[in-house]
Amino acid sequence: MANKLLATVDIGSHSCILLIAAFEPAEAEGVEPRKVLVPKLQKVEICRLGEDIYDSGRISEEKIQDLCRIMTKFRMDLHALGVELKAAAMTEAMRRAENQEEVLDAVEKALWMRPRIISGEEEAALTYRSVKEWHGEGIVTIDIGGGSTEISNGATGFSIPVGALKMFKAMGPIPGPEYKKFVKETFKEVSFKGMTKKPVYLIGGTGTALAMVFKNLSQFDYKAIEGLEMSIADLEAVTTRISNLSKELRAMLPGLENGRSDVIICGLFWLRSLLEKLRVETFRISTAGLRFGLLYEN
Repeated sequence: MANKLLATVDIGSHSCILLIAAFEPAEAEGVEPRKVLVPKLQKVEICRLGEDIYDSGRISEEKIQDLCRIMTKFRMDLHALGVELKAAAMTEAMRRAENQEEVLDAVEKALWMRPRIISGEEEAALTYRSVKEWHGEGIVTIDIGGGSTEISNGATGFSIPVGALKMFKAMGPIPGPEYKKFVKETFKEVSFKGMTKKPVYLIGGTGTALAMVFKNLSQFDYKAIEGLEMSIADLEAVTTRISNLSKELRAMLPGLENGRSDVIICGLFWLRSLLEKLRVETFRISTAGLRFGLLYEN
């Protein structure tokens, strides 16, 4: 009998992701038999809810309509495939939105499930869980989203209200001299105790796009990206390559379609700063994330 397909929806500040996955036996010798999630289908739609939050503190009617269109599409996909939706979560943009109930009501009508707004700490914990199931304990996860960044070592986790889209809105596509001051002010209130000099896994759209450009992949392939090791030198080389391209050419790179090209350089600058604070020279990419953690939780 085939493993049952399950689904989750992650509604972020920059994009919405539909995950369809199944629990399957882990392929590892000498390890107690267990099951891990294996993705079967993943769909990404750009929503940019965070743009409204940074401009007005509310999610606009236009963005709500766009979001409902995406949610309706996801619901119809699930219905056509006969897949059960187990959970839907909203993150930083909704944590800050003044009109939360209005957005939740609209999404519930479109998706036929009312999403829950999760805290930054919960987001960090669920993201860590998703990566741990594939790569084991003793790691640190960094999830750079559109509006926030979650960091966890399993024992503790926290959220920094900085993301690629938020930086883009404040500094444009390529951070200038003001970035140094921005980072200094941001890290004033952040403690990385217990996080340094450990294997780091990068999660989120910034990491996926970075890996696709680095490997020159024409389309997303989680098996080709998962666990990919990169050095800070590799990161700097990709950042320079992307920064030297025009806006039009940048948008043609794999993984940078649908508005990702606008925010990617900000995300890479921010990643470089985080790796310095974590005192590591290399890191790995993971395609796991909150959407997987929601299924482990269930």
